[in-house]
Amino acid sequence: MGLLSMLGIGGKSESVKEFMDKGAVIIDVRTAGEYREGHIKGSKNIPLDTIFSKAAEIKKLNKPVIVCCRSGMRSGQAASILKKSGVEVMNGGGWESLVNKI
Repeated sequence: MGLLSMLGIGGKSESVKEFMDKGAVIIDVRTAGEYREGHIKGSKNIPLDTIFSKAAEIKKLNKPVIVCCRSGMRSGQAASILKKSGVEVMNGGGWESLVNKI
């Protein structure tokens, strides 16, 4: 597995639209303060530092997940954690660019 794949970047077999068509949940992994300053309507805020402890809860949603943050680095880490927990997940990158893709 390459570095980009481990970060959830590159080699995306499905597009954001395909994930959304399957009922994907958008999880913003920025801090609560960053989230309050602006976010994608309907997204859930689960900060990166809590994502590991919430992975089982996220998996129980039984829906694909798109993670986002400010630039794509934290969401890449979150995607890797969730993927290892068996969640169908993709890194949506920065939330401001993701909002234009949904």
